[in-house]
Amino acid sequence: MGQIFRLALRNLKEHKTKTIIISCFFVFGVAIVILGNSFLESVNRGLEKDFRANYTGDIAIGTKPEKGAINDIFGVNTTNFTGDIPQLPAIADLDKVEQIVNSTGGIEKKTKLISAQVMLAKGEDEVDLSAWTEKDDITLDNMPVSILFAGEDDTYWDTFPGLHITDGTYPAPNTNEIIVDSRLKKAFESLYDTQMNIGDKVLLLGANTKGIIRDAVVVGIFTPANENSAMFQAVYCNPGLARSFADLTYGSTFSQELPDSVDLALSDMSEDELFGDSDDEFFGDESDASDSFMAEISIDYDTILGDTTLRDELNKTDGGAWHFILLKADRPSQTDKIIAELNQKFEEENLNVSALGWKTAAYSYSMSVEGIAIIFNMLIIILAVVVFIIIMNTMTLSIIERTGEIGTMRAIGAKKNFVRMLFFTETGFLTIISSIGGVILAFIIMAVFNSFNITITNSIAKMILGGGLMHFTPTVKNILITLFVTFAGSILSNLYPVSSALRITPLKALSRE
Repeated sequence: MGQIFRLALRNLKEHKTKTIIISCFFVFGVAIVILGNSFLESVNRGLEKDFRANYTGDIAIGTKPEKGAINDIFGVNTTNFTGDIPQLPAIADLDKVEQIVNSTGGIEKKTKLISAQVMLAKGEDEVDLSAWTEKDDITLDNMPVSILFAGEDDTYWDTFPGLHITDGTYPAPNTNEIIVDSRLKKAFESLYDTQMNIGDKVLLLGANTKGIIRDAVVVGIFTPANENSAMFQAVYCNPGLARSFADLTYGSTFSQELPDSVDLALSDMSEDELFGDSDDEFFGDESDASDSFMAEISIDYDTILGDTTLRDELNKTDGGAWHFILLKADRPSQTDKIIAELNQKFEEENLNVSALGWKTAAYSYSMSVEGIAIIFNMLIIILAVVVFIIIMNTMTLSIIERTGEIGTMRAIGAKKNFVRMLFFTETGFLTIISSIGGVILAFIIMAVFNSFNITITNSIAKMILGGGLMHFTPTVKNILITLFVTFAGSILSNLYPVSSALRITPLKALSRE
């Protein structure tokens, strides 16, 4: 074996040009893969840490989504476009769900959440949207559009204590007071050319088909717990105010059947009874018109409509309705186990809810990171195929040039296994040394880049990249996987050249000479 090692090293030195070319492919290929995986790892870790600590908790429990949709704490993600903006449904059988949660071990903290989408507008008696039409340079960064969050009064801030109030205070219970993200304050001031101060009244416009508008008083300005958070600008308020925008009314909980008398009255009547016997009767005197159904409606209008008290009650907000129950585990490493246990109990009780991990609960953000990971992996696969084809062709040409050498070895008694081991040893040496060089190069680039602490402020870019801090976080696992794949790929790319070398006989080598 020692003889093979010496021959392999000698051959690599003698064929310096090809050795350097192949080494460069390995070095840069390994470096690119490690850099890419380290960046994705940094994004995933940062996003997970931020959302688990400040928005989703470790586990989110919500209503099961309809087919083709995913419910997260920011709304309904669906491909079923019906024209209406879908609203998050409230958790049904909330008491029973909470009993199951309370009986499950490993849970440290619990709170509830309501979520909606709103826009801040200026105006007193009516909404002033003139700035939207007068300004041509409106972008997402200067739009006062936000996520509206409302948590359970006595548990939410204990579960998510990381918010930094820079001015003012938290909303008082049972009021229309709000605290506003500093980025949203900046966008509001930029759009409306006016200052937003503590105590100012603003209008909240709901992002749904009902066009809900509510007065609100700004009592606080905050910055996110993580200054580089990918989280979009938010407004926090009391549950009562949020329920108006989230369509959490008593009527949304169930459907009220119409009285049979109305259906019968309309369905059993003929066209003549509804609209009169003839055109002459329609345009005739009032005594004839009184025989028609329309005349009866005008006479007894209230009877047809019925009492509207029930409708008014159903339109009131449901004081016990919540979109999500958010949990923090004693040990985050046990999250998957707790989720499985909760979902099993929900199935046994036939409850239309499910427990989700942070990634699904923040799907609006995590899906962009997963999309980037898929694109990167596709590019890596394409790069790997190209590199290994080039290596295979280079090795094949090398073997053709070394026909005489191989024939001489076979002529003096070298067996096929010896020749095979010689070429695989050369490839192994080259791969290992080049891969180490690639790892070193990647670490140098990461160290230099991380030292600059580069951050981005664009909201869309932050959402896509999972945060504003551009950073690399290498892991031993990713490095080992990269080295293994590189070594395995180099061996596979060497199979054909080696098989070609084994077909060279002493006679064929001499005839070529």
